[in-house]
Amino acid sequence: MISTERSTAAIAAAEAHGAHNYHPLPVVITSAEGAWMTDVEGRRYLDMLAGYSALNFGHGNRRLLDAARAQLERVTLTSRAFHHDRYADFCAELAALCGKDMVLPMNTGAEAVETAVKTARKWGYRVKGVPDGRAKIVVADNNFHGRTTTIISFSTDPEARADYGPYTPGFEIVPYGDLAALSAAVDEHTVAVLLEPVQGEAGVLVPPPGYLAGVRRLTAERNVLFVADEIQSGLGRTGRTFACEHEGVVPDMYVLGKALGGGVVPVSAVVASSEVLGVFRPGEHGSTFGGNPLACAVALEVIALLRTGEYQERAAELGEHLHRELGLLVGRGAVEAVRGRGLWAGVDIAPARGTGREISERLLERGVLVKDTHGSTIRIAPPLVISKEDLDWGLDQLRAVLAG
Repeated sequence: MISTERSTAAIAAAEAHGAHNYHPLPVVITSAEGAWMTDVEGRRYLDMLAGYSALNFGHGNRRLLDAARAQLERVTLTSRAFHHDRYADFCAELAALCGKDMVLPMNTGAEAVETAVKTARKWGYRVKGVPDGRAKIVVADNNFHGRTTTIISFSTDPEARADYGPYTPGFEIVPYGDLAALSAAVDEHTVAVLLEPVQGEAGVLVPPPGYLAGVRRLTAERNVLFVADEIQSGLGRTGRTFACEHEGVVPDMYVLGKALGGGVVPVSAVVASSEVLGVFRPGEHGSTFGGNPLACAVALEVIALLRTGEYQERAAELGEHLHRELGLLVGRGAVEAVRGRGLWAGVDIAPARGTGREISERLLERGVLVKDTHGSTIRIAPPLVISKEDLDWGLDQLRAVLAG
């Protein structure tokens, strides 16, 4: 038996001094490399969560760490009061990756979503001509776009929303995947439709075929911005650079984060045309750390990794294998359904086998890290650098847990 004294002490200290806004699995990580993590007791675990897709390129990616180290020796922050020599390249390269003109960098995913909301409203007033104070954004139920007061105002998750009112107005919620409901909700005051191409926190929900293409047609016809929150689904996770590409769709605005910082620093961005992002004037929006030199240096290396297509191809190939193997578990009494795209899956556990939390804890005991959501679902999203052999080993542990 491996001693757990150090882990127990560290967890107790965290519980004593840290706010209880998370319920982590009882493991204390001290180092990581590739798809593997090591705890304070020296036990290794296969990471099958990848920081909710923030670690698409693995832990300790040499190219990303080298880029960060080099920039750390030069300059890490100027604020946007001054120009720095990494900013222009970052904006140009990210815009090119997205097929857009302009970039507005922030730090966290929630900040990027807030920026997208402000951008859409300002565009609605200055370009579309919506009367002041009447702009409306249509969103989907079961969404997860972040945790700020405005964002949870259009959440349907009671845990995310309860006790934080009064809520920000200006949003209408429709069923995810229901194009008719979306069409009915869009009116003359609608400035944007904000959607996740794949709903991650909801359990890796993939919309019906043709839905995203239908959203693109509808928004184009009604002069409404299509805003794609690709914070989790983008940058290689689904086997394409962006999940929207699975339906040949290019939104008006990409909201990016997580993997954009390579798991090294928080980096997020809104990317759109000059007509859309050009509505901002100096002083109207900003961030002290947004687009800082260190963030730009790391993100530039992330973009370079994606430019080869290697990681997208790997996610597609391993994802096909992942879903084939998971699909074999359905209908045998342990797994009720499997959903996902690329190297990303939501697995609904049969109640007789335990809750998602219980399955996650049993996998932890066998050296595999996943995380539950919405009671009965576990999410599988390993780093894109995971080997097929390690992926199969992780799936073997899942089969053993479910059989037990």
